[in-house]
Parts: sequence; C-alpha cells; structure tokens
Amino acid sequence: MINNILLYIGSALITIWGIAHLMPTKSIVKGFGSISEDNKRIITMDWIAEGITFIFMGILVIFVTIFGDSTALIPRIVYWITAGFLVIMSILSLLTGARTSIIPMKICPVVKTFVSILFIVGSFLTHVMKLG
Repeated sequence: MINNILLYIGSALITIWGIAHLMPTKSIVKGFGSISEDNKRIITMDWIAEGITFIFMGILVIFVTIFGDSTALIPRIVYWITAGFLVIMSILSLLTGARTSIIPMKICPVVKTFVSILFIVGSFLTHVMKLG
C-alpha cells in the first residue's frame, strides 16, 4: 500500500509542477525583453513542452498504477524509465536553469529528483511486497 502512495504522491507532485510550469509562460517570454518573434515562439514552445512533459509523466504513472498491476514488470519499467528521464532533466536543469537567480529554476532539479526517488522507492517496495 505504501508503495502506491509513494507513486501517487510523486505523480501528483510532477503533475502539479507541470501545471505550475505552464502558468507563467507569457511572463517568462516577456522577461527575455526585446527578442525576435521567432525566439519568442521557440521559448514559448520549449516552456510549454516541458510543462506538458511533466503532466504526461504524472498522468502516465497514475494510470499505470490505477489500471495496471503495479507488481507486474511493465508498470515497473514505466516507473524506472520515468524516474530516469526525470534524473536526466534534473541534470539538465542543474547545468542551465538552476544557475540563474530565478528561485523556481533553482527548485526544479530538487522537485524532479525527489519525484524520481519516490518512483524508484515505490517501484522497489512494490517488487519487495510481491516477493514477500
């Protein structure tokens, strides 16, 4: 049971982080000042794509957990791949956005890493519970 709770908490956190990521898109783009329309579109696209990616990962894990057998191999693979992708995104954030003075950008790698830990631990506990 605790395994699914960890998976649900991680899913909720990354989904909420994705929604929160989408909200300030317009002001983020404005914050770049006077840049070309092409650059505005690229920044907008990137910002929205990352938010949607977070939402997708959260929803995917929630659905796999609710509608699948979390002790089966396929859901565990989904948890591991999602966690791995979040770690990669955390590293990218550490090397780029977290080096700025913007507080949410500094928090982003922490959120991603924390959620990936929840997914791995939830998956591990699921596996242990299946064996025991």
